[in-house]
Amino acid sequence: MLFENRKEAGQFLAKKLAAYANRPDVLVLALPRGGVPVAFEVAKALNAPLDVFVVRKLGVPEQKELAMGAIASGGVRVLNEQIVRSLGISQAEINQVAQKEQQELERRERLYRGDRPVPKLNGRTVILVDDGLATGATMRAAVEALQRHRPAKIIIAVPVCASETCKEFVGKVDEVVCAAIPNPFYSVGLWYVDFPQTTDEEVRDLIQQAANNHETTAISI
Repeated sequence: MLFENRKEAGQFLAKKLAAYANRPDVLVLALPRGGVPVAFEVAKALNAPLDVFVVRKLGVPEQKELAMGAIASGGVRVLNEQIVRSLGISQAEINQVAQKEQQELERRERLYRGDRPVPKLNGRTVILVDDGLATGATMRAAVEALQRHRPAKIIIAVPVCASETCKEFVGKVDEVVCAAIPNPFYSVGLWYVDFPQTTDEEVRDLIQQAANNHETTAISI
C-alpha cells in the first residue's frame, strides 16, 4: 500500500481504530514530529484529545540514521544492545549522544506543549501513533516511558511497519495496529508519495488546532 501523504495515512489508520471513537477514556499521543499529522487525523476521527509524547532516537556516531537506541520523557533510555556490541560503541559515546538528544527533547516539549499541562495518563486508554516503524527504537522507548504512568491500555497504531518490528510489540502492549506490513520493507518513507520533514511549526499548529476542535466538540456534546 502506498499512502499519498501523512494525512491520508492517518485517515486510513483511523478506520482501523473505529472501536475507540467517542470514548472519554481515550487519549491519542503522537510521536513528534512525523507522527503528529497522522495522529491529528486519528484524534479527529475518534473525537479524542491529542497530545505529544516526545522521544528522541540515539543515532550511532558517524551513522546518525542508524538507531542504537532512544530516550523518552521521564529519563527512559532504551538501547539496542546488538548494535552497540557489534559496532563497539563505548558508554562514553552513548552518554555524549544521549546528552545532546536530551537537550533537544526538552526543547521540543517546551515548544510543542507551551503552558499546557502534561495530560493525565493513569487509567486511560492511550493510542501511541507514529508515521511508521522501521527498527522500533523510538516506539520501544515511548512504551517503556508510558508504562511508568500506569495507563489502563496501550495501543500502538501506525500506517506502515516492518514485519519483524510489528511482531516484536505483540504481547508487550495491549494492541498493535499496523495498517500495512509490506515485505520487503526497506524504509518508512518509501511507502509515502509525499514524505517531507514535518516542521516544529506544523506540530504546534496541529496540536493547537486539535485542542480547539476537541474543546468545541466536547461542548457541543
